[in-house]
Amino acid sequence: MSQPVSRGIFALLVVAAVVAAPFTSRGVDAQTRFMFLRGQSIHPAFEGWWPNDDGSFTLWFGYMNSNWEEEFDVPIGPANYFSIAAPSTLDDLGVDGFDASSADNGQPTHFYPQRNPFLFTVVVPADFGDQELVWTLTSHGRTNRAFATLSADYRLDPQVMSTEVGGAFGSLDDRLRSNIPPALTVEGDRHRTATVGEPLTLIASATDPDDFPPRSDRGQPPKDLEEFYSTAGVGASVVSSAPGVRFSWIVYRGPARHATFDPVQMKAWMDTRVWGNSPWSPPYILPEPPPGNRWEDTVTFDQPGEYTLRAVASDGASFTYENVTIQVAP
Repeated sequence: MSQPVSRGIFALLVVAAVVAAPFTSRGVDAQTRFMFLRGQSIHPAFEGWWPNDDGSFTLWFGYMNSNWEEEFDVPIGPANYFSIAAPSTLDDLGVDGFDASSADNGQPTHFYPQRNPFLFTVVVPADFGDQELVWTLTSHGRTNRAFATLSADYRLDPQVMSTEVGGAFGSLDDRLRSNIPPALTVEGDRHRTATVGEPLTLIASATDPDDFPPRSDRGQPPKDLEEFYSTAGVGASVVSSAPGVRFSWIVYRGPARHATFDPVQMKAWMDTRVWGNSPWSPPYILPEPPPGNRWEDTVTFDQPGEYTLRAVASDGASFTYENVTIQVAP
């Protein structure tokens, strides 16, 4: 009979697997996927688009930071900018497309590890045509680009978004096509002031208007490794995410290392490691929402400057955002 496995044992098993990897046979080496903690670059991502009732189009963007630990701060400028270009104009990464007038389209300047999907949107007009909206990011001396177009291949709907993020444990339920994203309300002004070392209170409410996908988890932590690694009911090639309303604050612009949240926030990025404080982290058990679905947190800054915090609400399949910009005085 299999014996229960504690969190500590799970961690040790993961570490042992990583340590053992270099000593495996050549046949296994050929299939090894390395986990880089740092030193890799960021890849901007065009997630897709959908039409709006007024004839305009919403383009969705995110990114992949190939590191598991390293975070980046890349200010708006020659290393982090948008360009509007004719088709194929910026295919050559050596071509500089920087134009200050179009560089800032609301993209982040702080970049968390790994995959951060569907993180922000840009609305383009009905006559956008065959132009490309190009996001250029340079990190560790390497330039990468995402090319957003209105190609039919990139058209989204809520179900496609859900499958891309492993929503509802990777469900392909057709009802996801009409899924309504969370309703999010952030109390207070969108522009605030704070002082170094003094906690600032943040209050937000998030609810799921259609209660779909329904909140659920996998009951209890897995009893053993066989249950833990089971892919029953989940596509093995899709990262799985627990369904249900969840909420987190992230640092969207400004150095996150100078901001401390209390309590510690659930990650909004795809940390798929065991017990990773992430909805994509096995065993996929979400904390219960607070009374009235009203989250009250504090943030404390240890350096002055301007910071943009982003409130992130999700039902596991779709996302809603609100920004709060804070000017922190010495």
